[in-house]
Amino acid sequence: MLVQQLKRIPLLISFICLSLGVFAQKVVQPASTDPNWSKPYPPFQIAGNLYYVGTYDLACYLITTPQGNILINTGLEDSAPVIKSNMEALGFKFKDIKILLTTQAHFDHMGAMAAIKKMTGAKMMVDAGDVGVVTDGGRSDYSLSGDVSTYAPVKVDRVLNNGDTIKLGNMRLVMLHHPGHTKGSCSFLFDVKDQKRSYRVLIANMPTIVTDKSFSDIPAYPNITHDYAYTLNAMKKLSFDIWLASHASQFELQRKHKPGAGYNPDAFIDEKGYDSQINYLQDQFSKKVKGK
Repeated sequence: MLVQQLKRIPLLISFICLSLGVFAQKVVQPASTDPNWSKPYPPFQIAGNLYYVGTYDLACYLITTPQGNILINTGLEDSAPVIKSNMEALGFKFKDIKILLTTQAHFDHMGAMAAIKKMTGAKMMVDAGDVGVVTDGGRSDYSLSGDVSTYAPVKVDRVLNNGDTIKLGNMRLVMLHHPGHTKGSCSFLFDVKDQKRSYRVLIANMPTIVTDKSFSDIPAYPNITHDYAYTLNAMKKLSFDIWLASHASQFELQRKHKPGAGYNPDAFIDEKGYDSQINYLQDQFSKKVKGK
């Protein structure tokens, strides 16, 4: 028995070294990012216990409960202090974040996730399709070269599947699997309320196309055409009052809310704008499939 155990030691050491090597890979955030992405933007209350704590275009959302808070998306790698400052400006403690979520596993939404997880001890929950790319920091992303991580790898504490519910305090968020943009892109559907009424909120990951390649030339994602078609069809059937997105520009945040403006959930009730975005993306998808 002792001899067999001794024989296993070199194999165990090799496995440990390989694992450490994966998580010690160099992180290189793409330099060619839109300057509007990381411009500061004052945090504000969207509706009920839902708040905007992101930057000018990289949308980050805080959902508060008596048992702790949920943070969705983190922006670029230097966004942790920005999010912390925004939360504190609204009167919330950074350490009260208990759950971390993301709408997609790209560096512009995952950049500060590892740092915030370490600072708060929050649990990371990820759509099953994006677990691999989250844990290797973007190296296995089908749209990238895979040479380096574009953000720090993050340990996944819970794997989510379509229709799963995330529970914290009095909140129940349903995760909707909306693949294409990434293999595990997802949206979140939930209810919030204020003194006047309840609002059904959709935080939508809009299925924009991120590759210049023909879909048939992406062996790392053989189901990409099917996934985009599925997502567009599924998103056309959703019902909600308020809709938001991964990027502020996608739901015209700056038009709907000016810095310093008062509480106005009705500004984000915009089904026409949502339908227009989905129709545009359907057209882009159809052209991509046809090779135009």
